[in-house]
Amino acid sequence: MRMVDLIQKKKRGEILTKEEIDFIVQGYVREEIPDYQMSAFLMAVYFKGMTKEEITDLTLSFVKSGDTVDLSGIQGIKVDKHSTGGVGDKISLIAVPLVASVGIPIVKMSGRGLGHTGGTIDKLESIKGFQTEISIEKLISNVNKYKMAIVKQTQNLTPADKKIYALRDVTATVDSIPLIASSIMSKKIASGADRIVLDVKVGSGAFMKTLDEARELARTMVDIGSLTNRKTIAIITDMSQPLGCEVGNANEIKEAIEVLNGNGPEDVTIIALTIASYMAVLGEAFKNFETSFDELNKIIKSGKAIEKLKELVMIQGGNPDLIDNPEKLPEAERHIEIKAIQKGYISEINAENIGVSAMLLGAGRKKKEDEIDPAAGITITKKVGDEVNPGDTICILHTNLENFKEAETIARRAFVISETKVKPVRSEERR
Repeated sequence: MRMVDLIQKKKRGEILTKEEIDFIVQGYVREEIPDYQMSAFLMAVYFKGMTKEEITDLTLSFVKSGDTVDLSGIQGIKVDKHSTGGVGDKISLIAVPLVASVGIPIVKMSGRGLGHTGGTIDKLESIKGFQTEISIEKLISNVNKYKMAIVKQTQNLTPADKKIYALRDVTATVDSIPLIASSIMSKKIASGADRIVLDVKVGSGAFMKTLDEARELARTMVDIGSLTNRKTIAIITDMSQPLGCEVGNANEIKEAIEVLNGNGPEDVTIIALTIASYMAVLGEAFKNFETSFDELNKIIKSGKAIEKLKELVMIQGGNPDLIDNPEKLPEAERHIEIKAIQKGYISEINAENIGVSAMLLGAGRKKKEDEIDPAAGITITKKVGDEVNPGDTICILHTNLENFKEAETIARRAFVISETKVKPVRSEERR
């Protein structure tokens, strides 16, 4: 088998066999195939696409390239969730304790944030003492007893995907549906999930900018789930504006606490309940979505959900008192209000701009090695559809930095005010 022949085959739009895909992926990991040939192959995939069987074979070859997490010691159906990333996305912080509260085991392996999107691990590390790295023995023990864990992804999980993603980033092939789908699903499969709920974001702050793209990605990942014998549901949710009102690490912990106390913003609450409800159905706690949604909503109102979050913090070494006293979480020294300069309705809040602004305030990373400030972030005080008058505060920047002018300019530019009221994108479901 020669790599040049396989590049030629895909360039002509022909279907690759499982063995040919394995030859490409494993050969690249072993450095037997050079970057320039893999770059050519990725571009061929970008233009010619792949069948669902090819994408599944690619996914499983990514899994085969590294370690897999053995969760067989955990009792019950292990359900996982994944978001394609966004601004203000704190859904895992809400869904994990909520699903665990009905007895379904969930092991959430999460990453750090990079660029304008946040990471669940960074958010949890805003809680003093919270351990995101624990032994597999401790993880299994915690999940059997408490039904939940949120930990950092292991280093050698799907190394082929990591290596190929770095190449995609510099060859303009990041936005390829087969490559995105196989990247996401390989990590979920390697992490040991039995069943998966996917939150596919669409809009200015997401990888998928249009509904058609989001639907194609959702359908592709559900197909991979089906072909690997893992029940998978995908929900398409709006990221044309930031999710909720808080962006930034400690800020988002506070908002997750509000949701679990029954006082959170409507958009976060509905999406979190929707994702958690499908997870509970896949975990067989409930027979249908409607019953699951109603029962989980009751659990929030009963106070059981917030107690479960405190339990999660406690078992992973953090201070659970911070959940009762969120004002003790890290706070920034500077708070800069941005005000409307005209009358009308908020018709757009560019989520990517808000994410970039928050990063510049210290809440995110330009490079992987950058340190973040857990206190930095942005509070959105007016959302899409809200009426504003000149002088109304539309958002508040939080930072410990002295120089925040660029962040202020970008945040201001994120808001568009028009004479007519608009509605955000509605959520969709793919099974």
